[in-house]
Amino acid sequence: MKKHLLTIAIAALAAGGAQAQATDTLAKVKAQGKIVMGVRESSAPLSFTLGDGKFTGYHVELCERIIKAIAPAAKIEYTPVTSANRIPLVQNGTVDIECGSTTNNAARQKDVTFALTTYVTEVRTAVKKSSGISSIAQLNGRSVATTTGTTSVALLRKNERATGVDFKEVYGKDHADSFLLLESGRADAFVMDDNILAGLIAGSKTPGDYAIVGETLNVEPIAIMIRKDDPAMKKAVDDQIRGMMKSGDLDKLYTKWFMQPIPPKNTSVNLAMGSVMKGLIANPADKPAEDYNAKK
Repeated sequence: MKKHLLTIAIAALAAGGAQAQATDTLAKVKAQGKIVMGVRESSAPLSFTLGDGKFTGYHVELCERIIKAIAPAAKIEYTPVTSANRIPLVQNGTVDIECGSTTNNAARQKDVTFALTTYVTEVRTAVKKSSGISSIAQLNGRSVATTTGTTSVALLRKNERATGVDFKEVYGKDHADSFLLLESGRADAFVMDDNILAGLIAGSKTPGDYAIVGETLNVEPIAIMIRKDDPAMKKAVDDQIRGMMKSGDLDKLYTKWFMQPIPPKNTSVNLAMGSVMKGLIANPADKPAEDYNAKK
């Protein structure tokens, strides 16, 4: 009996050790000599593909700088993620650091950890100028595109201005697919983070045909995502972000990706930094979206 209990105890200790090792990202990276970065294919200007397995963007470059500082010998392996699979891939260890366009909210904090907020977006609506749509009320009887795995249309339905507004949801597998629904006329509007909408419009065939309109549905803090219960990785990433904020390097990186011409079409997103993000550079924080959208 004692021998049996000893075996159980040893097994429990081994399992505990394995779990600790699984959440020690820095140790894993050092042992494997590589770090897996989760990236998006169509979340410009935060994270997007240039084709041929090449990825770039504001968050991609930010993560590359962080990795160079905390794990200089590690090779970066880029792995495309979607809105639907990004959290599970971080949870199960497939992705070590997710550098896309993920909103930090209370529900997600139960499953993953977020670094300090490095971008703040407002959820708004992209339409064709010819549609005449300029407010939520005018979406009544229309088709609204949403990307599978995102919260934007749910926010629209909950908004008090949407009371009595009846619209049909049409789904895109990713942001590019959702924009195609708008572009092709299968949707009358596309509700998403304003930076993503601006990036897709800037990269479209006829940018002048589109506008971002209507009321702000939500303020969303966007952040780099890492595994839960990994304080060493959290501190390492946050320290680098805090340093870039203090030195002015983050401001310069923002200007590069949001105010200057970017690939692939050498057009500018032209979204100036908002007051909330300026405040977070002065006083860094990792608060969830609920803290920004609580009714006063």
